[in-house]
Amino acid sequence: LGLSGTLADPKIEIIAESGAKLGENDNWGDSAALIRTFNQVGAFPFTGSSKDAALQVALPPGAYTVIVSGVGDATGTVLAEIYEIP
Repeated sequence: LGLSGTLADPKIEIIAESGAKLGENDNWGDSAALIRTFNQVGAFPFTGSSKDAALQVALPPGAYTVIVSGVGDATGTVLAEIYEIP
């Protein structure tokens, strides 16, 4: 996508307003279920060997925090996308 200085190994976490962790992912793992979802919502695909983080969760309406961090405290630029799945 033309970004420079990208975070090589991101981790994603979803936190509820209560502070409870609702999900996390590091290295999406070439999941067949996530590939189907990427195709369904029109997201760009990850390569099977990428260390990108991806997560699919069902959430009721409310306030949530999404934390993207680098494994091992690494830093860099990230692109975070959130989709509503029909």
